Parts: sequence; C-alpha cells; structure tokens
Amino acid sequence: MGWNLFFWLVICFPSNIALLASTFYQILILSDLEADYVNPFDASSRINYFVLPEFIGQGVLCALCLFTGHWVMFLLTVPVTCYHVMLYVKRQHLIDVTEVFRVLNAEKRFRIAKLVLYLTVLIVTIFRLTLIAVFYLGIEDDDDLGNLW
Repeated sequence: MGWNLFFWLVICFPSNIALLASTFYQILILSDLEADYVNPFDASSRINYFVLPEFIGQGVLCALCLFTGHWVMFLLTVPVTCYHVMLYVKRQHLIDVTEVFRVLNAEKRFRIAKLVLYLTVLIVTIFRLTLIAVFYLGIEDDDDLGNLW
C-alpha cells in the first residue's frame, strides 16, 4: 500500500505539475509571439528548449502507468504519447524559426489540447492520491475525518 501512495505522491503528482507548467509556458510564449512581444527566434528557442524533456517525461509517465497497472491513467496518457512519438519520428517536433508564424495557430491549438489533457490527468491524480491517502490512513467514518483538522 505504501508503494501506491509513493507512486501517486512522489512520481505522478510532480511530473504532472511539470508537464502542465511546461505546456502553459509554451502557450504563453506563443501568445506573446502572436501579440508581437517577442521575436520569432526567441520564441522558437524558448519553446524548443522544453520540447524534448516534455516528450521524455510524458513517455516515462505513460510507461510507468502501464507497468504499474494504472490502466485509466495509461489510457489517458497514451494518445498524446503516441502523437509525440509520431512527431519525433517525422522530425516535426521542433518549431522552425522561419515557419513559426505559419504554424502559430495550429501549435497553439495543439498545446491548449495538451493543457486540457494534462489538467484532466492532474485531477485524476489528485483524486487517486486522496483516495489512497484516506485508505492508507485508515479513515472510515465521518467522525475520523473531523479529527484530521
């Protein structure tokens, strides 16, 4: 039981927060580029800096969910992982400086969809973490919940 709590608290929760923050930062950079607050070279280099670590983190999280038997989390994360693998194999995972304005709307929509998925995964993670913690602490009655505060 302790390993399950460790998995949700130490592995899933921080990695979900990191993926969420990375995607949110990329959306902010694309919005700044659209509003002409940042030049295309800076925007591309800032976004490309986070692309490969995000792909690796997403793949590791998906593989961990598969190997630990958390099927719902695996099924939530496998579509975006497969899409990341497809982008990497086609060598389309980095944003090109010369074509950044042509693909700006598509990149923003893709990252907003990833943000929604990561928020969903974070909500599921928080829910599972709460359930495991309540079960691990042995709280069964409503009277016991009052003693926690």
